[in-house]
Amino acid sequence: MEQFTALLDSIDGVVWGVPMIVLIMGTGIFLTIRLGVLQFRKLGMALKYMVKNEANGEGEVTSFGALCTAMAATIGTGNIVGVATAVVAGGPGALFWMVLAACFGMATKYSEGLLSIKYRIIKPDGHALGGPFYYIENGMGKNWSWLGKLFAIFGMGAGLLGIGTITQVNGIASAAQGFFDPDNQTTMSLFGRDYSISIVITAVVVAVLTALVVIGGIKRIASVTTIVVPFMAIAYVIICVAILLANITKIPGAVTEVVASAFGLRAAAGGALGALMIAMQKGVARGIFSNEAGLGSAPIAAAAAQTKEPVRQGLISMTGTFVDTIIICTMTGLTIMVTGAYDTAIEKGLEGVQVTAIAFGKGLPWSTEVGAFVLMLCLAFFAFTTILGWDYYSERCLEYLSGGSKGALQVYRWLYILAVLAGPFITVSAVWTIADIFNGLMAIPNLIALLALNGVIVAETRSYFKRLSENRL
Repeated sequence: MEQFTALLDSIDGVVWGVPMIVLIMGTGIFLTIRLGVLQFRKLGMALKYMVKNEANGEGEVTSFGALCTAMAATIGTGNIVGVATAVVAGGPGALFWMVLAACFGMATKYSEGLLSIKYRIIKPDGHALGGPFYYIENGMGKNWSWLGKLFAIFGMGAGLLGIGTITQVNGIASAAQGFFDPDNQTTMSLFGRDYSISIVITAVVVAVLTALVVIGGIKRIASVTTIVVPFMAIAYVIICVAILLANITKIPGAVTEVVASAFGLRAAAGGALGALMIAMQKGVARGIFSNEAGLGSAPIAAAAAQTKEPVRQGLISMTGTFVDTIIICTMTGLTIMVTGAYDTAIEKGLEGVQVTAIAFGKGLPWSTEVGAFVLMLCLAFFAFTTILGWDYYSERCLEYLSGGSKGALQVYRWLYILAVLAGPFITVSAVWTIADIFNGLMAIPNLIALLALNGVIVAETRSYFKRLSENRL
């Protein structure tokens, strides 16, 4: 197992090396410049569009429903476990790079949402198909269809073996064990190892709930996420705000530590560059895991939106990154810093959800058990909706590859459910590494397409705002 983990780490180091960071950040910066910092100039409009559905648009679900499906896939363990993992592995500075990447990532997400509507296919029965594989094939040309297929293959892998299943249910199971059986006293033997009963029960329950929803397709997924996503996001933000207010005097020091660590200023002489690179790598990688800007996943959901305007859906899509990373991940990172959870994690060698659990336990004048229970509920809702969203993503990838074979989709759904069931029995470090690798591989074809089609993105944007200013919409 150690050799397998070492191999995964080596692959991860190559995939998420300097070239990938430059590609992701560079694409976001390039699109930001080309669009005239649109993500900040039009943020107010985007937030307004987010809750105001467009009338008479083609598609399967409302724009808000499509956004909630996309946010269901992004607001997950990355916001709770991923932030903690990044901060512990890369230092507090990882949070800075996570937020900075998200600022540029909003332009990337806008572009993805725009292209998903412009190049989508609406079938006679109203079924909408879109995403990177379609804007690669229809936008860049048939000669590039191999790149679209490559994206679809990586997307299926990410859904089945990485970000969609194993990491999410693993996070839920870890939180459940932390609350119900922290000392691992009640166990049963499976696969040659002893596991807490709480982990086994969690795996079964989550797998059953997943099956009940995913069999119904996008409309059932959207109906669940439009209720759960807003509720869970607001509830989590309220709790984090309460923790930050209770520790308000420590916030300036935490922010200073984050910025100093981001540039390696706390490292020993000669180690500043290495510390900077580690913070940047972990922050960007976990940030992409959390908000998926540049990954190419969100436009698959955006393509199902009932809209006639690609730009409008692009604006709505970019709000997902704003809420997910700039608001929620920042709050998680600061709670870890102001409550001393980061120092405790370094001292005791803790990782993942254990770190955020400490922050929730210490952050408010309640017992550690209450804090752990609240975090477990938040994580359960976050991760479960991510499982649902990624099932939809990976199914659309398979639909593109198989030509819409219903038999292949049914088999895949059951494999997906089995992956959820098996997730808690795979080691945490291996889980996150596999997820990172698939994320990086997915991003490459998508980012190539965004750069190749940047002229289309700019032209569509100018056309929309010109028509808007002339009251022709």
